[in-house]
Amino acid sequence: MTVSEFISTIAPERQATITAFHEAIIANDPTVEPVIKPMMGKEMILYEERCYMKYGLASTKNYMSLHCLPMYMNKALHAKYAGLLPDAKLQKGCINFTDEAEMPVEILVSLIAECSSISIATMLENRKKK
Repeated sequence: MTVSEFISTIAPERQATITAFHEAIIANDPTVEPVIKPMMGKEMILYEERCYMKYGLASTKNYMSLHCLPMYMNKALHAKYAGLLPDAKLQKGCINFTDEAEMPVEILVSLIAECSSISIATMLENRKKK
């Protein structure tokens, strides 16, 4: 399934948000390639760096989610965006939101731009070597 086909299966009121977020991720992190794969029992757009998941974008029954592995691995980055996104629900490496008011695309662009220089593939490969 292509990203466009996947987005067409999402609730119509969320398609514009998911499309804008997808385009922002692709435009601001050239290290990733989007694929549609299951994660945590749900199909979602995974953005992979050398076959390692770096981000995930999902639409579930009650909210949309951005999974962000660089944020999961960086407490300072997490703290910064927790402060910038008071209306979203942040977990360790996941941001849950219901609309762009809770997760403005401008903040997503900033987050992805900061994360683009963090190589998840290198970090994980170095961990395997240890």
